[in-house]
Amino acid sequence: MDFTLSDEQKLLKDSVDRFVAEKYGLDVRRALVASEDGFGRENWKTFAELGWLAIPFAEASGGLGGGPIEVMVLMEAFGRGLVVEPFISTILTGASLVEALGDKEQKAAILPSVIQGKKLIAFAHVEPQARFTLSDIMTTATADGGGYRISGHKAVVFGGDSANHLIVSARTSGDQRDENGISLFLVDAKAEGVTRRSYGTVDGLRAADVALKDVLV
Repeated sequence: MDFTLSDEQKLLKDSVDRFVAEKYGLDVRRALVASEDGFGRENWKTFAELGWLAIPFAEASGGLGGGPIEVMVLMEAFGRGLVVEPFISTILTGASLVEALGDKEQKAAILPSVIQGKKLIAFAHVEPQARFTLSDIMTTATADGGGYRISGHKAVVFGGDSANHLIVSARTSGDQRDENGISLFLVDAKAEGVTRRSYGTVDGLRAADVALKDVLV
């Protein structure tokens, strides 16, 4: 098996390596961590301009159709620089879930804006009581007319403090720990009934605890 990078992958590696080496010293990182957002909005804009935010998404979604090797190249450099921008929470988790599971309207509303660096997404799944049982979901989604009302609490939502939208897991059927009966909902982070408590994590990232009370979607 040939693990040699292609010419395009080498160009990507050179680009991201140069950015980290020239723009992401420890003093810069400390300042970003201490800032109001906890990351660099200008850095995020640069990521979009360089096409990095488009890499994992299919061309049909407005992306570049990259695969795991391209993502690996990015993440290796981001790890070396201890980059705090929300690439994992927004690109690899949140928006990737929208691409995989969203309907046509949701994809059109979310993915172009994410790729352009204009929107941030976070996945709100883990709950305080769940520990490491991923199916332990007490948040409920109850049918209400043509939509649902969501109520519950989510813990340690990475990137949740700055996200424009949340992908929220909620139980539509079954008991608390049933593996079936869990649905995902796209929620405006500023919708009525959504409250967020932001805090820093030990590695310098940001997370939020999210409470939802009768949030209509």
